Amino acid sequence: MARVRLSVAERRGELLRAAIEQIEARGVAAVRIADVASVLGVSNALVLYHFSTKEKLVAAAFTYAAEDDLAHLRKLLGRRTSALRRLRAAVRWYAPTGQAKGWRLWIEGWAAALREPALQEVTRDLDKQWKAAITGVIAEGVAGGEFECPDPTGAALRLTALLDGLAVQMTAYTGAVSRARAQEWVDEALARELGLAREALAAAVR
Repeated sequence: MARVRLSVAERRGELLRAAIEQIEARGVAAVRIADVASVLGVSNALVLYHFSTKEKLVAAAFTYAAEDDLAHLRKLLGRRTSALRRLRAAVRWYAPTGQAKGWRLWIEGWAAALREPALQEVTRDLDKQWKAAITGVIAEGVAGGEFECPDPTGAALRLTALLDGLAVQMTAYTGAVSRARAQEWVDEALARELGLAREALAAAVR
């Protein structure tokens, strides 16, 4: 059966989604242009036509994934509800116990970024935008009198560090931390950063 002719944007999206899948399965170092081409049944030349090198394909794949994650984060934080509800929803989604996809992908990205400047730029930008979004909603909640936090920027950094660290533990070492224990630690950390008792946090978002 003949393949449906795709627009340039559609083809790029298809290639990037395949690249993300292959990076998660094989790792950045091992993945090849041929792997991405093979899974879609296209030629290596077609992949190279759109991205010219493996490095550019990998950087574009991570950018694509980052934009998708950030779009979902903005959707959560843009809901018409309290800052506390939006903040907890975002933290729970991002946590390794939540619905965010691709922790294996991002761990691969962090490791590869140590040697790839283009990838380092992508991961750094995602990190900055995530922290800025969380900082903003914490500051909004403080201004609205929902909770207290003298340092929203520091709180966002500490929460992100905890979530990233738990993700590494839970992805790299199966069974190292249970989902229930990780979620308990995340809720405790969020409550502590906002000057709330954990019970008050749970009651406020019911």
